Amino acid sequence: MTERRITSRLLWNYLHDLSALAGSALLLLFITAALAAPWITPQNPYDLTTLSLEHFLTPPVWMEGGTWPFLLGTDDQGRDILSTIIYGCRTSLIVGFSVVLISGALGVLIGLLAGFYGRWLDIATMRLADTVFSFSTTLLAFLLLGIFKHGGIPVVILAICIADWVRYARTMRGSVLEVKQEAYILAARAAGAGNLRIMLRHILPNSLTPIFVVVAVDLAVVIMLEATLSFLGVGVPLTEPSLGMMIAIGKNYIYAGMWWMILFPGITLVLLVVGINLFADWLREELNPKIERKG
Repeated sequence: MTERRITSRLLWNYLHDLSALAGSALLLLFITAALAAPWITPQNPYDLTTLSLEHFLTPPVWMEGGTWPFLLGTDDQGRDILSTIIYGCRTSLIVGFSVVLISGALGVLIGLLAGFYGRWLDIATMRLADTVFSFSTTLLAFLLLGIFKHGGIPVVILAICIADWVRYARTMRGSVLEVKQEAYILAARAAGAGNLRIMLRHILPNSLTPIFVVVAVDLAVVIMLEATLSFLGVGVPLTEPSLGMMIAIGKNYIYAGMWWMILFPGITLVLLVVGINLFADWLREELNPKIERKG
């Protein structure tokens, strides 16, 4: 009954929070477009047979020289900007959700074990976490990608995961240390429950609430990190679409008047991150009662 009441309260608050609804709508729009990219885009920008230098640097359709179906114009290789943006969003979301899933699972496991068993395991894992955390995530991912080289999206995901698991592990450890002191944990132990049962049945489900907030915030961070790495030329390869790479290419043409090559990918990246952050802010307020609500 209590869980149903909490769920009803969260749903009511969500439906009455304009920022949460706006953020969710933006994120849902981008996810839907990314999933439907092969069917809704006028061109596959990475299919060389569909490219033509005749459409080199075509402006948006409302400007002089613009033409259909290139609504937002084309880039320096004749690729449709709108199509490339949608495919680039798909890359960003694939990297974002993959990193959150993998590094989140790894971090939760490490934090659960460290917080539950403590002692040398806790000391060893937290010192490792402190070491990784002392480096800039961008710098660490940059170095790892420089070592692996030319591995495509899987290598980008792996490099970011190596640098990203720490925030999940530290959050989970702190939550476990708090939960394992609760009376129901002591009662389960007194009733003869083993360590594995206590961890999986009692501690894990009651320690995940802060992780949901970390996931929501981290998704935007990872997407921005992937865009940054691609902008610097060490992210996804040229054969894969990327918003960061589009911005990097577009900056070379901005002073020549081809502003659409950098403006539209930049706006898309901002809207994607803002949408995620709006939902993450609402979730953090709802799941952390210590935060004073807006308004």
